[in-house]
Order: sequence, then structure tokens, then C-alpha cells
Amino acid sequence: MSESNRELEPLSDPGLPEHLHRKTDVDPLAAKKAERQVSILFTLSALGTILFVYAYIWIPEDTLIFLPLFNVTNAHQLFLGLGLAMALFFIGLGAVHWAKTLMPDHEVVDYRKEQRSKDEDRAAFVATVKDGAAQAGLGRRPLIKRSLGLALGLVGLSPILLLRDLGPLPENDLNETNWKAGTRLVTDPGDRPIRPSDLEVGGVAQVQPEFPAGKVRHLDDIAQDSVLLIRIRPEEFNLDAERLSWTYEGIIAFSKICSHMGCAVALYEQSTKHLLCPCHQSTFDVTRAAKVIFGPAARPLPQLAITVDNEGYLVAKAPFNEAVGPSFWGRDSG
Repeated sequence: MSESNRELEPLSDPGLPEHLHRKTDVDPLAAKKAERQVSILFTLSALGTILFVYAYIWIPEDTLIFLPLFNVTNAHQLFLGLGLAMALFFIGLGAVHWAKTLMPDHEVVDYRKEQRSKDEDRAAFVATVKDGAAQAGLGRRPLIKRSLGLALGLVGLSPILLLRDLGPLPENDLNETNWKAGTRLVTDPGDRPIRPSDLEVGGVAQVQPEFPAGKVRHLDDIAQDSVLLIRIRPEEFNLDAERLSWTYEGIIAFSKICSHMGCAVALYEQSTKHLLCPCHQSTFDVTRAAKVIFGPAARPLPQLAITVDNEGYLVAKAPFNEAVGPSFWGRDSG
């Protein structure tokens, strides 16, 4: 008889290897020590959630903190991330340590059977689960029970707290920026007023509106007010009379916020006079008032009308004539 036709002999049951008891199974002091360690981990998780809540409510969004490796970073975002990471990491670490050192450590064999077990087997399974829960010792270990309840209760507040971001309604904030008639354009960074002569043909500069002394520029202001200045030869423009009057000596100003999803439009190709959004490749033609020539953006970048003041510095003629950034409910798309 060939090897392929030979009837295979059933495999014998090798059985289970000899059980090795953990130290916590035989030493009450080791078990007590492990219980304290699990409780400490759950308590650290609770402290992480408290840090998350504190950062979310009481640390202003524009608060900066100096860290040697990162130079300067945003404290609000840093402690939000650290708090949530601590809450989730330590609650998971505590659960793993609890399972490895204190929960029942009995090997069992589950033999294969048809998918639906007999009713008596199902009842036996429920009884086994209940017995296992009892053996887990949660009722006998009040320290773990209390610290786990604290950690789970506090970490559950995190998603509830984030519901705060659903309101209040922005009202008219999405339609307005800090650009007003007569507002000087200042370099970003540097806050230095800029003259037309500071920008050569082919040059690009990022600017912000000049803030009065004592007024603080917040992160939301920087995101909403960012403007790109681009200088080309005046004869290269293909604009109607009104749009051409918004430029000055070949300098044209556009919102830096993409009209598709709000990314920063920061790539300028001098040879083609095109602006590119790196997120989804929307491409805008500078010579035609940032008209969309490729990509998913549905509207041109908003153009800021500019001129010079009596000292020769570039200033805004008027606010943006439309909301900057991506579409939102209620926006007039016309």
C-alpha cells in the first residue's frame, strides 16, 4: 500500500505539562504585594484622567511651554495627550498585571465538539464563568475593586468631556478674520511691517495682520488670518478690473487656508505661477485670482485687497469679501 493511501492513526492525547505554581499562588505576602501594584497602576490611570480633564478645562489653548528637546510646544495639547495616554496605558497595564499574577492559573482542555453545545453544557459554561468570576477574587480584594472602579469611572469621563466641543455655535466667527481696512501686513514670523520693495518679482511671503499693542495673537487667529503675498509682473495678471485693483504693483494676496479641507497652501511654482495644496493636490492659478485648475477644491482662494499707507507699508484695503477656509453649513457659496 502506498504511503498516500495508508490510513492515518489517530493522535494520542499528550496531556498537560506539569503545572508550575506562581509565587503569588503560594505566598500570601507576594499576593498582597501584587495587589498593591495593581492598585497603584489603576490609581495612576485615574491621575492621568484628572490631568486630561485639567488640561482640557483650565490650560488655555495658546499656552506655550519650553521643553529642552522640543524647544517650545503647546502645553494644552501636550498635557491632553499625556493625560489620555496615562489613563489608557496604566489601566491596561494594571489589568494585565492583575491577570498574570492574581487571577486563577488553572490549565483546562476544551475538546472540539459541534458548534452548538448541549443545553447541559451551556448551563455548565455559565456556571463555570460565574465560578471563575468568584475565583478572580474581586470581592475578596476590595483595594483592587475600589481602584479599578475609580480608574474606569474617571476614564469614562473623557469622551463625555469632549462633547463640550459641540457647542456653543460659532455664530459669525467663521465668516470673520482680523483683517480690516487699513490693517498693516506684517511678516510671520517677525511681525515686521512690509513694503512693496521688500518683495522681489517671483518672491513669496507669509504675513499676518498687525495687532494693536497689548492684544495677544492666539492660535486660532494665526490659522484664520494667514495670508500669502506673491509678486509677479503686472502684465502677467489675467484679472478683471475689480480684482486687478486689489493688487499693488504686481503683488497679490490670498488666504493661505485651502478652500477644500483647510490645509495650508504653501507650495508655489514660480515658472507656472501655480499654488499647490500639499494635502490633496488642489492647484490654484495665481494669475487668475487663484482659480482652481486641478484637484478637489471647489472655490478659488479668497483674495485680500491690498494697497499702501502714507508711510509706504502694505495694508489691507478691506476685510476678506468671503469666509476663508473650507465650506461649512450656511456659507454663501456664491
